[in-house]
Amino acid sequence: MTKTLNAKEFIQKKKNQFEREKTRDFRVKDISRKGYHIWRKEAITLMRQSNYKEKVFVVERVKFIKTEGDILSNHRENDYYEYRIGYFIVGKIGKRNGHWTWGQYCPFIPVKDFDKLIEQAKVEGTILS
Repeated sequence: MTKTLNAKEFIQKKKNQFEREKTRDFRVKDISRKGYHIWRKEAITLMRQSNYKEKVFVVERVKFIKTEGDILSNHRENDYYEYRIGYFIVGKIGKRNGHWTWGQYCPFIPVKDFDKLIEQAKVEGTILS
């Protein structure tokens, strides 16, 4: 069995992965389930939760590229950006036990970590001022 990376090692791994893949687009299903919205990650900030060593928050700045298929609405224009906030956590059950995995639900962020995460994202250029 492989050793689980600590948060610092995991953050470095994700930053390296982002640098390798930052020109690669990703698809998100449209609410109609008949089409997709295509996005590209432009910047990423990662930070470990202060009181839980196996949870890492992520803020991504993503750029809208295009849509595919039958979608309900396309209200996006050229050079349209959004922020995606999520988290990774070390799984505790099933096949994800002991492995870093994308959080399934919206993140809960301790009050003292929220401002720190947003400020770090601004300093690193993920959040545009």
